[in-house]
Amino acid sequence: MSKRKVSEHQKMNNKAPIPKGCLLAIGGKESKGDKEMTEDQKRNVDFESEKVLKFYKEHLKGENPVIAFLPTASSEPDAVVKEYLKVFDELGLTKVHVLDIRNRDDAQNDEYIKIIEQANGFYFSGGDQLRLTSILGGTKLLQLMKERYTYDEVLVAGTSAGATAMSTPMIYEVMSKGGFIKGDVRITTGLEFIKNVAVDTHFIQRGRLVRMAQCIVTNPGCIGLGIEEDTAAYITEGRELTVVGSGLVTIVDGMNLTDTNIYEIDAGEPFSARGLNVHLLSDGEKYVFPVYDQLHA
Repeated sequence: MSKRKVSEHQKMNNKAPIPKGCLLAIGGKESKGDKEMTEDQKRNVDFESEKVLKFYKEHLKGENPVIAFLPTASSEPDAVVKEYLKVFDELGLTKVHVLDIRNRDDAQNDEYIKIIEQANGFYFSGGDQLRLTSILGGTKLLQLMKERYTYDEVLVAGTSAGATAMSTPMIYEVMSKGGFIKGDVRITTGLEFIKNVAVDTHFIQRGRLVRMAQCIVTNPGCIGLGIEEDTAAYITEGRELTVVGSGLVTIVDGMNLTDTNIYEIDAGEPFSARGLNVHLLSDGEKYVFPVYDQLHA
């Protein structure tokens, strides 16, 4: 691994180092070579089976890369592990180590720490993002993962809840169906692989634009990143995004927000906002987070 050093130039300018690692945030239900396709996949002439997972494999460093697989977010980790081990094996990824972390004591396991030190890639399964943050938050294991992402060429992937947890702020619960009621979108701190970006998944399938809008209206310095199923956002240098997969990535940008009543109304009332910018990006499209330019200017 690279030495954990921050240059004097970075210290003097109070800048965070540009990460050498990459992120692959997946919107959930990534194609695993299933015979059954969704209706959207059947109608999409550009659909490619297993495209996102093949992309993950192709962008891992090393001839026979080591993967640390974390099913922590899932309430049924055994079933999740069985499914992914089968898919990884079919893709030719044979060095997959399962970190069976179900509580904070498990996260202290020295064997798991050694795997994180050696892995070329990490992969967070879906489930409940609050399980991930509550179990891994503040642990040596998570700190090591973030150091590896910052200073080494590792590929950090997460699907569904595993992608949502990558960011800060992190949406973890919505009380109203659409998220249009003030106070109904619950937000906390995520795993912080990427800051000032809020990730949401199953974005179009589950109609999550408005709940993301409320998150961004209350945090207009952040960018909302909504990822549809079987679609991923590949992020390099902590800033440059490329879309991979059969669906869309939705960008919600509140930096030019002109007006909102979110701070005037009472909890339980619908909010309004004007001036949000929304971008819809398909496979191969690119986007650069403007928040990066502010932090590193």
